[in-house]
Amino acid sequence: MTDEDMKAIKKAEKKAKRIASEKAMELHDLVEDRLPAAFEELPQIAQETFDACKAWKEASNAVKAAEEAQG
Repeated sequence: MTDEDMKAIKKAEKKAKRIASEKAMELHDLVEDRLPAAFEELPQIAQETFDACKAWKEASNAVKAAEEAQG
């Protein structure tokens, strides 16, 4: 694996983490500020947050695997 490949994998992880953090903040804002009135938004935002966190975990695992492969 080249240095460029490693940089790309790490960049993808950082992007996924940023997106997951943004979704988590959106969920937090819903819970703190808009519930119970906006309860109908909860399933969609929760699913988006779950998906974003799952994508971050997969990207994080890819970085770990790439680092282990490099030795």
